[in-house]
Amino acid sequence: MNLLSKFLNKTDFTDYNDYYNNFKLNVPENFNFAYDVIEEYAKIAPNKRAILWCNDEGEERTFTYAELNAEVNKTANFFKRIGVKKGDFVLLILRRHHQFWTSIYALHKLGAVAIPATHLLTKKDIVYRCNSADVKMIICSDKGDIKDHVKESLPDCSAVELCCILGEEKHDGWYNLDLEIQGESTEFSRPQGKDSTTNSDPMLVYFTSGTTGNPKMVMHNFTYPLGHISTGKYWHNVYDDGLHLTVADSGWAKCSWGKLYGQLIAGTAQFIYDYSDKFVPTDLLELIGKYQITTFCAPPTIYRFFIKSDMKKYNLSSLKHISTAGEALNPEVFNQIYAGTGLKVYEGFGQTESPILLGNFYFEEPKPGSMGRPSAGFKAVLIRDDFTVCDAGEIGQVAFDITEGKPVGVLDCYYKDKEKTDSVFVNGYYLTGDLAWCDEDGYYWYVGRADDVIKSSGYRIGPFEVESALMEHPAVFETAITAVPDEIRGQIVKATIVLAKGFKPSDELKKQLQDHVKKTTAPYKYPRIVEFVDELPKTISGKIKRAEIRNTDKDKK
Repeated sequence: MNLLSKFLNKTDFTDYNDYYNNFKLNVPENFNFAYDVIEEYAKIAPNKRAILWCNDEGEERTFTYAELNAEVNKTANFFKRIGVKKGDFVLLILRRHHQFWTSIYALHKLGAVAIPATHLLTKKDIVYRCNSADVKMIICSDKGDIKDHVKESLPDCSAVELCCILGEEKHDGWYNLDLEIQGESTEFSRPQGKDSTTNSDPMLVYFTSGTTGNPKMVMHNFTYPLGHISTGKYWHNVYDDGLHLTVADSGWAKCSWGKLYGQLIAGTAQFIYDYSDKFVPTDLLELIGKYQITTFCAPPTIYRFFIKSDMKKYNLSSLKHISTAGEALNPEVFNQIYAGTGLKVYEGFGQTESPILLGNFYFEEPKPGSMGRPSAGFKAVLIRDDFTVCDAGEIGQVAFDITEGKPVGVLDCYYKDKEKTDSVFVNGYYLTGDLAWCDEDGYYWYVGRADDVIKSSGYRIGPFEVESALMEHPAVFETAITAVPDEIRGQIVKATIVLAKGFKPSDELKKQLQDHVKKTTAPYKYPRIVEFVDELPKTISGKIKRAEIRNTDKDKK
């Protein structure tokens, strides 16, 4: 049993054209995923499996919808008791603990705005997010050094009133989420009147990677989960009572894409693997066989790790469909995965700002290396800088016609940033900032980002954040951050640095600068390559020419 027919006039399609032309989304009035999906399943199919969670310490827990809804309600009652209400902003730093799911769904029930965040954030990152969004409450894991970074940030976070932590210990002035919810009721009445949510209310905020400045706040409203029906059902190809795994940290938008919404609407359960320390990609191959995972999605980096192991020694027979997004998939990786598993990788394209926009959908054979064709409800077009439409085969910016309204799932706005919002909704288009070309069959082929975002091991890294971290070090006069291709990670971060007077290049200084970035911002952003130069190439107006640095690196090979 699934809820697709509640939101679609037609749920099964014969081919892409049938899907694109006849898919119609019915958006209920005042839709709220936590009530209209989680609670609805708890009523009509209480014993249906919703989540299968395990960690690398041997713990395991399965939630039926009745159990999941009960935990969500207990959590919502606790949040309400301590003063969290509709419109409050709440930062979630919860790794892949199952409490992330119960907490975010509880916030949906209350109408509070959830801000998922990666556990790799440091004090500087947390302070910026809390002050930018006027965060009222932080909920964090008790694992690793997350709680220490949160504690260090609090004196500089003016709006934060409440802190919650997981585990069995209490911290001065903090609530313990696990202990507090134990006495709460498993019933929670849907708010009415001014406390109820509407489709246009803010539900979720993701911070971007900060490509051309500080991270921006991508705001989604309560209809956003419905936009991911195509993501889950028609791209991931999940099916009723299956078990889906998307490889993603709870702090990234890929979690919304693959671990929160569309898959559950379509009736499949979520598999969550919660690891504490270093991630070992090949562990996933063992888990696929052990837990009989049926559908799987991961960034190309994971697949590159897979082909370096002997995939045929693992039991992958339960897998029916696999997919990828986050960066372009090398055709050679596609071919080797197919040889090792008998499965073809279905590539897709979208953004933090959207659900799946382009995809190789399950109805037809995928084209290796292509982003695919437009999702139903999205009218794609390639445009030039002057907003004229590109000719066949010409490279242009991927844009979507919104003259008849924004498709469900596209961001409401960049919160508190009208200029940025206006820059992506222009002349009746939603502009993605990504460049591509389209072949004669209507498939789109990725060329590159119009800006300089770096994609490494599935993470999106904004050069400005890394540059800002390096500029805090006294040895750095100026710097430019660029991407260097890497066989395993897709891309790695390179820092080209002009040293301040009195400093000389050395391996010791290089290590100091790398460690400085790890401490100042999220550790995964540190430059794996550091090059010292006398000057940076610049335009006549003084802007650093990063493209020239990248081209010079290519010429060196």
